[in-house]
Amino acid sequence: MDLTELRDKIDEIDAEIVELYEQRMEVCKNVAEYKINTGKKVFDSQREKEKLEKVKSLVHDDFNKHGVEELFEQLMSMSRKMQYRLLAENGSMGRLPFLGVDKLDTENARVVFQGSEGSYSQAAMQQFFGKSVNSFHVHTFRDAMSAIEEGSADFAVLPIENSTAGIVSEIYDLLVEFENYIVGEQIIEIKHCLLALPGASKADIKTVYSHPQSLMQCAKYLQNYDWQQISMKNNAFAAGKVAEEQDKSQAAIAGEHAAEAYGLKILERGINQSDTNSTRFIVVTNQKIFKKDAGKISICFEIPHKSGSLYHMLSHFIYNNLNMSKIESRPIEDRNWEYRFFIDFEGNLADGAVKNALRGLRDETRNMKILGNY
Repeated sequence: MDLTELRDKIDEIDAEIVELYEQRMEVCKNVAEYKINTGKKVFDSQREKEKLEKVKSLVHDDFNKHGVEELFEQLMSMSRKMQYRLLAENGSMGRLPFLGVDKLDTENARVVFQGSEGSYSQAAMQQFFGKSVNSFHVHTFRDAMSAIEEGSADFAVLPIENSTAGIVSEIYDLLVEFENYIVGEQIIEIKHCLLALPGASKADIKTVYSHPQSLMQCAKYLQNYDWQQISMKNNAFAAGKVAEEQDKSQAAIAGEHAAEAYGLKILERGINQSDTNSTRFIVVTNQKIFKKDAGKISICFEIPHKSGSLYHMLSHFIYNNLNMSKIESRPIEDRNWEYRFFIDFEGNLADGAVKNALRGLRDETRNMKILGNY
């Protein structure tokens, strides 16, 4: 046979495969109807494992065994997704335990942020809630999460990601540990400033205080001066130290917000080398609510530690035409080399496609949690 004849033969076989695929999916619809009537779960891992072993036994070439396994994994995955859709259409999906609201009740809210007066967290909070917000600050991220869990605060504002430094891993871990949920986000530009006492000049400076990450982000600027660099637990604390000690030889690297809070003079603005440096803050509460116009969903889940597991989970987003915007992984405590995945994707919890994807993920992953819709 020449190449044209071979391709014609492949076309004939492909047409038969398509016809058999449609027959298979028609039978799967009947399976879905049975499960709707009996309440049986869509995903049966033991049945699928047995099925894969059976089809692999029908071929003898190792390469074909692997190919057949991958093919039938996809066939069964498509069958499950079709069944989830039919369950949703028949109202058998169950309700997600989140309440849609027209707006967040922020008017009389008490808000907590981590850090101190003059911090970027406070700036983010005031941009989201307004400058007249009733707020207080705590020392650690855990303290902030505990405050809303126990009810001493209605909302918490926490940094989750910086455009240059990456994620704040502790926040991801705390979102899993606490029954708190994301209901909003605020992105602020990070523009580090050199702050000193009123009347001081750069010629007076001998020591600069700041968070180690800020010192690193301003390294190119600082290398032009023979100043001692001392790390502090946060930028606002550094600004507070300079204001308190009233020493003209001291300076702090912090934001304009800190200069205003501590009465310091801005000697120079925007000294960090990146002019696109921003931090994303999340607004968290202890209620399972979401705004009806929310457009981003955050979830996390664990998966079996075997080849292809993540690939199959991500297929739920593809099948339901959902745009995934972010994926991160964090090691699971006390389970070496196993990871929890955190995913952001576009959508609203009231959307049918979102419900389909979440139902599939809930059945096929371990410990899936909706972190928020905002």
